[in-house]
Amino acid sequence: MERLESWKLGLERLRSAQPADWAEAGRLVAEIARMSTDTMLRQAAEQALPVLRQAMSNDDHSVTVAAQRRIGVVLEVVHDLAAPRFGRRSAMPKKLSSEDRARKMLGLPLAVQLTCDDINQAYRRAAKGTHPDQGGSAQAFIDLAAARDILIHPGAHKDA
Repeated sequence: MERLESWKLGLERLRSAQPADWAEAGRLVAEIARMSTDTMLRQAAEQALPVLRQAMSNDDHSVTVAAQRRIGVVLEVVHDLAAPRFGRRSAMPKKLSSEDRARKMLGLPLAVQLTCDDINQAYRRAAKGTHPDQGGSAQAFIDLAAARDILIHPGAHKDA
């Protein structure tokens, strides 16, 4: 993160400098291309290098504008990587209710109204592989039966 901040400051300084120092820009972007662990940033820097090298040797206005744009692209990627992340992105997912766990166990969709026939068909399908006579474990079969009961009689079971 510290390296990103120093790259960001260097790129912003180079971008705002009136007579642009293309040699310094090329050195900084080459360092970014060599040392960055982020593929997007590395690609942006590698694509900017040829244009910056051309701007070092050529004083053409169109090449200068293209080099400034390339520095802007690299700076934009650095800003995205260095920006603080807000919200609940790293929060743990909420716990499923017992009914939702039962639906997942039987392979049923979470947000669809189910009939008893739908539940029983899903139970039969899942029980074929988990039945003790078919090589499954007894506990898995008992869990499937409990999941079916929870879905058929939803009010009778307390949410855990």
